[in-house]
Amino acid sequence: MKRRTFLCLVMEGAAWTLIGPKSVRSQEKLSAGTALLEDDIYLKHDTGELAWENIRRLKALHDGLKDADLLGSLHPLTPQKADLEWVELVHRKEYIEIVKRDAENGAKVLSTGHTLLSKDSYDVALWAVGGVLAACNAVMGEKTRNAFCAVRPPGHHAGRDKGMGFCIFNNAAVAARYVQKKYRVGKVLIVDWDVHHGNGTQEIFYEDGSVFYFSTHQWPWYPFTGSEEETGEGEGRGTTLNAPLPAGSGDDELVAAFENRLLPQALKFKPEFVLISAGFDSRNADPLGRFRLTDEGFKKLTRIILRIADETAEGRLVSILEGGYSLKGLSLAVPAHIEALIKG
Repeated sequence: MKRRTFLCLVMEGAAWTLIGPKSVRSQEKLSAGTALLEDDIYLKHDTGELAWENIRRLKALHDGLKDADLLGSLHPLTPQKADLEWVELVHRKEYIEIVKRDAENGAKVLSTGHTLLSKDSYDVALWAVGGVLAACNAVMGEKTRNAFCAVRPPGHHAGRDKGMGFCIFNNAAVAARYVQKKYRVGKVLIVDWDVHHGNGTQEIFYEDGSVFYFSTHQWPWYPFTGSEEETGEGEGRGTTLNAPLPAGSGDDELVAAFENRLLPQALKFKPEFVLISAGFDSRNADPLGRFRLTDEGFKKLTRIILRIADETAEGRLVSILEGGYSLKGLSLAVPAHIEALIKG
């Protein structure tokens, strides 16, 4: 299958002047306002047409961006495959070997949990992590203000030694550790609006005060973690913030959780880099969730996160595809999210 080049959506106009430790990111360096990271390599994680998490998700997403006329002004972004040293910052070597062995041996399901595999899944999972790291490089190198990564397999259910729930490697978690280690970023915020709680992300950073994890999710619902009482332990106490919400929750409930719970705590935490675990299964009519978030609701949530990034992180933000299993929903919600990233 022919691979497409990673692309950037461009927003031209006045220079951004952002308040932060370095105060100004120049117009010359920020030549692309928002980057879109996509590649046909992610279609090689072939879970079959009948699986909820399948290759049609990325095709629907791309077609939606085209229909929304968001693919008109594009710049290339060099892809990369993640080196194992970065994945090992988050996942135990023994687990990484399990994934490799399962895929190479032709297993149809990952032995640690409910994640479908094909022979290329291990390799593609490394490209998913590496794609996100490429976006982080672009943002940290001031080649783009923010980025959306259309990668699969998703990651937020993957813990240190276990993949589950369609996830293999935790893309957002590796990205957080990557910017901390490579770029000496101190504090990272991960915002997760997937309808399912990101149990893997929470586990990885539960005792780590340098990464703040915030999640809105349907409760009770798979994976049946993420209660309000789960707030972190040890040095991480207070840097896990869960906002579980009942089935039927929509724009009003999620926006209120972001404004009243995330916003004050995040501004107090003062992250230097922001990541979004962007699950679009929280959209109305998704087959694997019962939230009623609208496309306008995704724009509102995005703007709140952008405010945090602008005030404390010089605008540095990378958004990563997680769930979202209605093809129509993906084709509408992702463009809404990216439009908000572009316009702020």
